[in-house]
Amino acid sequence: MKNILVVLGTRPEAIKLAPVILELRKNPDYNVLVCNTEQQKELSNQTLGFFGIDADFKLDVMRPNQTLGGVQSRILTALSDVFTNNKIDATIVQGDTMTVFCGALISFYNRVPVFHVEAGLRSYDLFEPFPEEAMRQMTSRITDLHFAPTKLAYDALIRENIAADKIALTGNTVIDALSCLSIDTITNAKSALETRGVKLNDKLVLVTVHRRENHGDRLGRILDAITTLTKKYPDHQFILPVHPNPNVHDAVYTALDKLPNVILTKPLNYPELVCIMKHAKLVLTDSGGIQEEAPTFGAPVLVMRYETERVEGVAAGFAKLVGADIDKILTESNAILSQDKNETRLDGTKNPYGDGHAAEKIADAIKEFWK
Repeated sequence: MKNILVVLGTRPEAIKLAPVILELRKNPDYNVLVCNTEQQKELSNQTLGFFGIDADFKLDVMRPNQTLGGVQSRILTALSDVFTNNKIDATIVQGDTMTVFCGALISFYNRVPVFHVEAGLRSYDLFEPFPEEAMRQMTSRITDLHFAPTKLAYDALIRENIAADKIALTGNTVIDALSCLSIDTITNAKSALETRGVKLNDKLVLVTVHRRENHGDRLGRILDAITTLTKKYPDHQFILPVHPNPNVHDAVYTALDKLPNVILTKPLNYPELVCIMKHAKLVLTDSGGIQEEAPTFGAPVLVMRYETERVEGVAAGFAKLVGADIDKILTESNAILSQDKNETRLDGTKNPYGDGHAAEKIADAIKEFWK
């Protein structure tokens, strides 16, 4: 029996790895162990719970005001203990966080194969997004099997001299995850949102902003643009899940808390976020995962970043890059909000990020790897 260690630490990782965990657990030849570094402690554990998954190892690595170097050292030390005390035959990581890089690195140190879900995404600007672009590129150098979500990601790995027989084109597991939630879970999420005053109608705007490179002046410009939009469209409701980082939280509440058509809320759980995206007329975000999920529901996305490693959505017309440019945010938002929702919907069946069968393709590739 093969012991496969799935290392995750954030909510997006939990979402995107849950379908892989569930698929691999169908194979009696695998013992799938889940290790949560708990980079996002509450959110990651809660999200795993929505899929009926509980972590076998919980590392509790985060501390207040921790530096990147500090969190890296804590994750590496804690993961080292996991490898010392357990026989691991392969490690699966997903994405671009510190958990991903540390999971791959400690596996490499132990000569354990690394399987990287969502491999090959690139902006080729090490500071956009920071530090995630560097994490992805470094992880690729020590990965044994790369699961590329799109053809562009596949091609990027080929250009970087990754052997073709080490790459599998799978689609993105985030699309699989959307179908893993039960009807009852979605119904409960809808009720919870309505209880908080969220109107799930045709005039709902989702805003998320948290990225490290947007802290400071950029965040100020983004919030100025959002303020202008809320005043221009008083019949629209803007919901903004507020990131707990004080650099974001305090600025958001100072700028938007008194506006009558703005709902500021703690971070939404995954089913609640799915409900919001399903109903949103417009999505304004600097998130990565939302760029992939929102197209399934036909929601146009304005990406408040200057670079994105998810260019497929831009090329397919689902997303536009607006950065922290007030004029661009306002111009592109006005083009959507000034029309009825049904006039701005996109064809969700053409989502470039996958068909909902990525986890099955990943499981097949892992089986081939061990033949």
